[in-house]
Amino acid sequence: MSGFGVEVRDLTARYDTTVALDAVSFTIRPGVITGLLGRNGSGKTTALSVLAAFRRATSGTVLVDGEDPWENERVLSGTCLVRESGDVALDQKLKETLDFLGDRRPLFSRELADTLMDRFELDPLTKPNKLSRGKRSAFGVVVGLASRTPLTLLDEVHLGMDAPSRYAFYDALLTDWLEHPRTIVLSSHLIGEVERLLEDVVVLDRGTVLTASDAETLRSGGVTVTGPAEAVEAFVVGRQVVARQQLGRTAQATLVGARDDDASRARQHGLELGPVALQDLFVHLTDRPVPAIPEESR
Repeated sequence: MSGFGVEVRDLTARYDTTVALDAVSFTIRPGVITGLLGRNGSGKTTALSVLAAFRRATSGTVLVDGEDPWENERVLSGTCLVRESGDVALDQKLKETLDFLGDRRPLFSRELADTLMDRFELDPLTKPNKLSRGKRSAFGVVVGLASRTPLTLLDEVHLGMDAPSRYAFYDALLTDWLEHPRTIVLSSHLIGEVERLLEDVVVLDRGTVLTASDAETLRSGGVTVTGPAEAVEAFVVGRQVVARQQLGRTAQATLVGARDDDASRARQHGLELGPVALQDLFVHLTDRPVPAIPEESR
């Protein structure tokens, strides 16, 4: 199993007069872990809901494994969307939910589900409405990973989980994906934590696609330069600087827009070049200028 591929072309989704997605286009490669990144209100949840046929597109084309997912039994049986705190019956014991999924999901792994239940310290006889927010999110992770569907959509499933639980989730996701490759789309705002998992990235902002590429290509669009503060400042003159740090006489600047001569210039001035964290690039891409304060209001 290599997973379902996704093709989205000119997708628009409206809620009454609100345009959640405005003619967006992107591709999700089969068998790849893709990060769907964006600030709150960017359209991430709407996009995933359309892919999972939870809601219908206003216009445009959506193909999952080459077919429209809307009311498509084959595609839907191979798609799992888990949103924050899971999408499960609140008054049904966790064990009963796992039994239900085991009967209806052909690739569902009860062995993996039980292993994750132990890892997240979830009592199978407990009902979701008796769990904390973090534990409910952990159960959503159990459902999403154990289903092993060809298209697995995880929408901010880590919200409410503490740091050890989140890292246990990331490790479990990567380990099981390596053993059972499938298409996973991970929506998250904790980019610094999840970027090691991502091979491709789609960045949404206010209902539009800012960029869609493999993560390495996106990272290579920027560079960090480190060294003596004066030399760093001279190096970045006329460049787009998105972050600065300084400790004593040593400074680091993060630039967007790498140049062919950066390496030679850095060597001439005794500077070190390094990669840019995906988090820094994301902040830059989605940066929104602060409105100026009117003179009369100062």
